[in-house]
Formats: sequence, C-alpha cells, structure tokens
Amino acid sequence: MTRHPPAAPVVFEDEFVAGLRDIFEDRIVFNRVLGLKITELSPERVLGRIAMRPELVGHFSFNRLHGGVVSAGLDAMGGLAVMAAIGARHMDEAPLQRLHRFGKLGTIDLRIDYLRPAIGEHFELRAEVLRLGSRVASTRMEFLGADGKLLSSGAGAYIIS
Repeated sequence: MTRHPPAAPVVFEDEFVAGLRDIFEDRIVFNRVLGLKITELSPERVLGRIAMRPELVGHFSFNRLHGGVVSAGLDAMGGLAVMAAIGARHMDEAPLQRLHRFGKLGTIDLRIDYLRPAIGEHFELRAEVLRLGSRVASTRMEFLGADGKLLSSGAGAYIIS
C-alpha cells in the first residue's frame, strides 16, 4: 500500500487576507452596519464577532438582538467560509485573481434555527463549508453568546459560478 505524505496546510498570504477583510468588513456595507468583524480566517473555518449596540435591538424590553441580525450575520459568515474555501482551492492563482472570484457568489438557500434569545454584550459567529462543488457550496453556521452557548444555528447553500 502506497502512503502519501499529508498535504501541507494552506496558509493564506497577507495580501489575500487583507483583501478578503476589506471586501467583507468594508465593501459589503450591510456587514459594516451589523458591525461584523472577522476574528479568524482559515480554509477550514471562519470566525466572526458582532458587538451589541442599541441599533441592533429587536425587543426593547429585554435588550434582545433582532433576529434579522442573527440571520444576516450567519448568512454573511456562510459566504465568507465559501470565499475562504475557494481561495484555498485556487492557491495556484495570485491573491488578487482569487479575490475576483467572489463577484458571482450569492445565497440560494438559507435556514436559521433560533434556539435561545440573543442577549449579551457581544456574539461570536462560526461557519464552515461542508461541500464545495463546482457550482454550489453548502455550509453550516453557528451563532454563540459571549459565554460560548449556542444561540442559533444555520445552514446555507451558495452559488459560486
């Protein structure tokens, strides 16, 4: 039996990470409205954070985060996970060329399960790609409280071609 050495882990160039951060945090204006920030970016998973602000309250009596913020945040993180996976798949291309691949990325299906009320000072978001096909990618996402408790989960499908 022939054994193959494990593949070297993919490490993104600073230029790619900076470009992806610029697209995600600044150029996608709605992400900026949400205050969504990337905290970790790898080909396997992406992590983000949203700080609670008065503009994001959905239920004023409980200072609870609006469900639309949860949904939009998870959708954005699913898209970011797909961007990272595509970037890793095409490491033979220059960083700028890989960043241009994201122009056609779009959500085609999204499911969110709201498990607990989102109350807190900040929230952590996680996403990973389950399958990266040639035209469609499938993702799984999580929305957590500052204490790490799962508040909402999501699944998404994204067109990538």
